[in-house]
Amino acid sequence: MRIERIELRLLRLPLVRFFETSFGRIHQRPFILVFVEGDGVTGVGECVAEANPYYGSETTGTAWHIIEEFIAPAVLGRDFAHPREIFPALRAIRGHRMAKAAVEMAAWDLFARQQGVPLCRALGGSDETIINGIASGVSIGIQDSIEELIERVEVELAAGYRRIKIKIKPGWDVEAAAAVRAKFGPVPLMVDANAAYHLEDAAHLARLDEFALMMIEQPLDYDDVLDHAALQRGMRTPICLDESLHTPKIAAEAIRAGACRIINIKPGRIGGHSQSIQMHDIALAHGVPVWHGGMLESGIGRAHNIHLSTLPGFSLPGDIAASRRYFAPDLIDPEVIVRPDGTIAVPTEPGIGVHLVSDRVAALTEQRLELRASA
Repeated sequence: MRIERIELRLLRLPLVRFFETSFGRIHQRPFILVFVEGDGVTGVGECVAEANPYYGSETTGTAWHIIEEFIAPAVLGRDFAHPREIFPALRAIRGHRMAKAAVEMAAWDLFARQQGVPLCRALGGSDETIINGIASGVSIGIQDSIEELIERVEVELAAGYRRIKIKIKPGWDVEAAAAVRAKFGPVPLMVDANAAYHLEDAAHLARLDEFALMMIEQPLDYDDVLDHAALQRGMRTPICLDESLHTPKIAAEAIRAGACRIINIKPGRIGGHSQSIQMHDIALAHGVPVWHGGMLESGIGRAHNIHLSTLPGFSLPGDIAASRRYFAPDLIDPEVIVRPDGTIAVPTEPGIGVHLVSDRVAALTEQRLELRASA
């Protein structure tokens, strides 16, 4: 596999409905799409960095810069036997895993298309999941009132989602969880704090134990493992780590330290598919359940996530929801849909198996850059 051309496009899509976390509220989502071409075949990936450095240190601006000035020169014109070689080839570049992931995941799509197989097969997905589809959960942002939260949960359950996640922050946590549990009974329910709390809040967070939650996701700071271990010792509710797990090595250390009982994997955040497979394998070896998180991706990133979710360790419903829940229209056709049984079909065509609507992408493009290998 030889990457001969890289194309970057910056786009912006309005959200169907605002999305609020402990970081704040957004109404639109910028994207960098990355196209890699070799031997007349093109693969596509999506950078999950946001406009602001609140969820992570990277932004669309930093990712564009790193891909243009450092990643592209390291991969253009170079022969790779397999896309798993891309991430090690970028080792000299510290951090910037979202930028690396966008190129690496595009290379996986390119490779699978060249091989004539769906990406899930190239990644090593489970036959059962590939055939039956992946289980879908939904993430509900912070609302303006408890009443609106209940309304949103009703809508999502009616749509067939198998698990409800609600975002929490100080002042919007125990009451919100209590209201959902009281209204909807034993529905699978979890909460996500996006690093909004401190270890000093342990007693308050322990109040969530009474609601039989599947998990509490990333309650403490993004660079914290040991405090999560201390918090977990005082809670019955399983802690799931997301932002803290930058690398497979940190995931292994977190498991050994007792900092988490569940792991959330987001390939676009941790460096791509190869790093995700390593983290998945570590969790599987330790008997730790894994599920696939979401980053408000367009249909391109969403399709990549669907394929990765076919690996056998992804045993819990992920945050991969229908396209129209976020974007109407999406960048792909047909859009990702959730079936009445709460599953999403795995695309069967080569690569990620979805089709970009070229006119839509062109109309929404705010910035474009083309880079080619030297002759």
